Amino acid sequence: MEPMSFNDLKGKVAVFTGGAGVLGSAMVKAMASVGMKIAIADIDKETAAKVAEAISAETGSQVIGVAANVLDRESLEQAKAEINNQLGEIDILVNGAGGNSPQATTKLEQMQEYDDLADTFYGLQMEGFDKVFALNFKGTVLPTMVFTTDMLKKKKGVVLNISSMNSYKPLTKIPAYSAAKASINNFTEWLSVHLAKMGIRVNAIAPGFFITNQNRFLVTDEKTGNWSPRGQKIVDNTPMGKFGEPDDLQGATLFLLSDVSSFITGIVIPVDGGYSAYGGV
Repeated sequence: MEPMSFNDLKGKVAVFTGGAGVLGSAMVKAMASVGMKIAIADIDKETAAKVAEAISAETGSQVIGVAANVLDRESLEQAKAEINNQLGEIDILVNGAGGNSPQATTKLEQMQEYDDLADTFYGLQMEGFDKVFALNFKGTVLPTMVFTTDMLKKKKGVVLNISSMNSYKPLTKIPAYSAAKASINNFTEWLSVHLAKMGIRVNAIAPGFFITNQNRFLVTDEKTGNWSPRGQKIVDNTPMGKFGEPDDLQGATLFLLSDVSSFITGIVIPVDGGYSAYGGV
């Protein structure tokens, strides 16, 4: 038997939506390090191109930035044509686009009598809920419809969705984001069954707590640079006693994309420092 490796990924063409972010770029770097050809599809083409150029220079693999709006099918079709033209037929899709909105975030963790209703669940804006559900859920469904059609022809491919620990244990303050990520888990299972006989595997990873541009304002104190009370609470409830580093997602990513996991489909792997295993006591 040959030694286990990720050599089967060399030369594979991958699309990574939202891959220019803090966590996405670390995952793209891992994919490029094993010789994959990657298109970072992002609404901000300039940032995607910069990140792609840096990763390409570091790894020697072909990485390009492509403009794509995950909520606009026409934009996705154009991106696919560009990717096919520059890199070839698509083998792998990572659905990394997502995020939260302040309009769908409560100021208070728990309601108590006489609280100002504007700071609670009752003050949330439906517009915020719509944005969060569209970006996280529809923004995974639509790119999957567009970018997996090459895989149908080959009868082989992989879709990797990005869930969150919020999908299992909803965090206070962010009901829309938690529910949207729970829908990603359900969709991952549903699609894995639907496409199983087409040779396309569908899995997800659920990161625990990592500091990103989206959550920095919630978990750190801008003035002191220390953890906010919320950030400290997260660290206290993570058995490893720390936030994850972006590189911590790399192993699980390559494992699920590679043929080493060829009989695995329909699962969500937590990468969370033990958070999901801990009851808080």
